[in-house]
Amino acid sequence: MSRLLVLGYTISLDGYGAGPRQSLETPLGAGGEGLHDWLVNTPTFKGTHSSNTHSHEDADADVDEEFAARSMTGVGAWIMGRNMFGPQRGPWTDGSWRGWWGEDPPYHAPTFVLTHHARASLEMEGGTVFHFVTDGIDAALERAREVAGEKEIRLLGGADVIRQYLKARLIDELHIAVTPILLGSGEHLFAGIDLVALGYKCTDSVASDKATHYTITRI
Repeated sequence: MSRLLVLGYTISLDGYGAGPRQSLETPLGAGGEGLHDWLVNTPTFKGTHSSNTHSHEDADADVDEEFAARSMTGVGAWIMGRNMFGPQRGPWTDGSWRGWWGEDPPYHAPTFVLTHHARASLEMEGGTVFHFVTDGIDAALERAREVAGEKEIRLLGGADVIRQYLKARLIDELHIAVTPILLGSGEHLFAGIDLVALGYKCTDSVASDKATHYTITRI
């Protein structure tokens, strides 16, 4: 059976996966862009995000790249929350919003978006198809497993969605990158979560110049 993995999810030193006051102009909230300094200059990120304007040759190949590459390898399906897909809230008023990533998102596989409001599936370039799931986290995971085959399923976030899957003990492994900035408020990843009581253990840690990478495994 496919494993459900959280890979490359970044939090601040005080535990926030996004800053306060998220909006169309600041999708990661105030100060949130600084979370991903470890990621955005890796060859993997530059090779998979067509909107990035930096040259691939300038990318850093180091421990951060190892984690970035792993996060994009062998994934057969993706799951994300509505807030990660876009800034809109409530019913889908029209079909004009097609995600943050342009016409060729980096996922290139079925991607299941958790939402309370139905919307027809959205086929993009490169093999990404967004499916909008209205009947909860279990239904999204079941549908992801149907299409992933022997490949992994990656849970992208945001923080609230990860907490829901953690509370249900459905996540097999988390790779959390902790970057040395403070956000003060926003979306706290582990709010209300007792990882020990849920049966999780930190099984590895390694530091780079820009982040400390932790692997947390369900035991």
